[in-house]
Amino acid sequence: MRQLHQRVISSVTLVTFALFSVTARAAAPPPVEAEHGMVVTAQHLATDVGVEVLKNGGNAVDAAVAVGYALAVVYPTAGNIGGGGFMTIRLRDGKTTFLDFRERAPLAATKGMYLDDKGNIVKGASTDGYLAVGVPGSVMGFETAREKYGTKSRQDLMAPAIRYAKEGFTLNQADAAELNEGKKWLSRDPATAAIFTKSDGKPFAAGDTLTQPDLASALSGISDQGPDGFYKGPVANAIVKASQDKGGILANQDFEQYKVRELEPVKCDYRGYQIISSPPPSSGGIIICEILNVLEGYPLSYTGYASADTVHYMVEAMRYAYVDRNSALGDPDFVDNPVGKLLDKAYAQKIRDGISPYKAGVSKDLMPKGLGESHETTHYSIIDNDGNAVAVTYTLNGSFGAGVVAPGTGILLNNEMDDFTSKPGVPNLYGLVQGEANAIQPKKTPLSSMSPTIIAKDGKPFMVIGSPGGSRIITITLEAIINVIDFGMNIQEAIDAPRIHHQWLPDKVYMEPHALSPDTVKLLTGMGYTVQVDNDWPIWGQSAGILVGGKSLGDIAKGGGARYNGAMDSRAGSGLAAGY
Repeated sequence: MRQLHQRVISSVTLVTFALFSVTARAAAPPPVEAEHGMVVTAQHLATDVGVEVLKNGGNAVDAAVAVGYALAVVYPTAGNIGGGGFMTIRLRDGKTTFLDFRERAPLAATKGMYLDDKGNIVKGASTDGYLAVGVPGSVMGFETAREKYGTKSRQDLMAPAIRYAKEGFTLNQADAAELNEGKKWLSRDPATAAIFTKSDGKPFAAGDTLTQPDLASALSGISDQGPDGFYKGPVANAIVKASQDKGGILANQDFEQYKVRELEPVKCDYRGYQIISSPPPSSGGIIICEILNVLEGYPLSYTGYASADTVHYMVEAMRYAYVDRNSALGDPDFVDNPVGKLLDKAYAQKIRDGISPYKAGVSKDLMPKGLGESHETTHYSIIDNDGNAVAVTYTLNGSFGAGVVAPGTGILLNNEMDDFTSKPGVPNLYGLVQGEANAIQPKKTPLSSMSPTIIAKDGKPFMVIGSPGGSRIITITLEAIINVIDFGMNIQEAIDAPRIHHQWLPDKVYMEPHALSPDTVKLLTGMGYTVQVDNDWPIWGQSAGILVGGKSLGDIAKGGGARYNGAMDSRAGSGLAAGY
């Protein structure tokens, strides 16, 4: 079901994007300016929650926890406590860390659990219903972050989310459109339909109120008891019972044994900027760095934004990097990831040596031996008055996850098991061809593209960036970075600019509408590329970014401008950048 994984785009969002897509740099609104703190999320109420935490003396981690819980209420399409994600942190003293609270495969999971007796993939088995659900990690992730790096009590940080769930919140036009677009998916499960569809069958409209009393009760239990309020007791029992009653394999032991991993972020240098991003089980940080290492050898600021030469260099770097992503990377507890090799500047030079300056590469020529994510994710970026910076990307995988709610919990559950390799060499719903490194195993985390990224310059925070977008998260985040560093765009222009993408297989250059001029497409076609607008995905991602010291490199160089400059992707119907 393609709708499940496609970003729900309201008519308001489409119109807004159309207004700037042809001339993105000229039409993008100005970044939001603030001096003391900045919060950028895909839902305006969640942004307001984060800003209030900062105003009341909380740090960026406190705000990130409060925002995460708030999004679980006001952004049900992707905000979650029934899913998982990643948090990249850079503290004011320069210390960096990374929290992996991604979903895990249940103990009863098996390598061939989504194959029939002939070894073929059963359509929908890894996306629909309880068999698709991985063990959620968000609650444990938020509490780990708060305990180790926050300053506020759990009760204070969860109070806004509980209030919005109990008393309800008013839908704007984009909120209503998301629920209406997801109606068919949400109507299949009675407990889900009771919350997210109207009893009279009518569509939601701007001004309607969405209340979620069961979710308020579940959140209150977590507020009172900490992670035990989710991983033990009534909530866990209800989810396990629903799973067992409806064809799933979740067990109480899955919840009781869940642990967060704290890992060293991936780091690399690009033209004097330090990139701090997500390590395995995310592919994001490594592949962003691998692509940047390749591109560092080309004069992008000279060849220019969206020129045929620039696109050629970008696509070839993406082609090589996605081969490595899809064949070599996986959960570090199960796979020996070749991190050192992929981050080596000499390896990047070897890739450049294999790139012809005049013609397209051929993906099938890079087929590795032995090789026979999702779009409904959300990202938010936060920085506080002391310069602590946090980037969070978390997900339910598909739009509204598996579309199931265990009765009495109010919690939408993920369908993250689809991010594993169901069968090596067979494309998943996003066209990714992956290998054995990402095969299903009990307690294993599926490979992710989520790339919450922080960039530093001269020992100080410079940029916070990330996006949803499935396999395109990597290229969306990458392009925002080079748009600022190489092409001199301000942070809003960098995020709003139309995008291109190549992921090795299928061997196509995908582009958003108006990303490339007809002349550029003609030149690329002459070099051997197949270039096409992706009509299945007319708009990609919803980036959330912050630039420190000015709206752009030019402003920073002049020493003027606001301290913090926030930008929420104009593709987002309900998003907001705000500060104080």
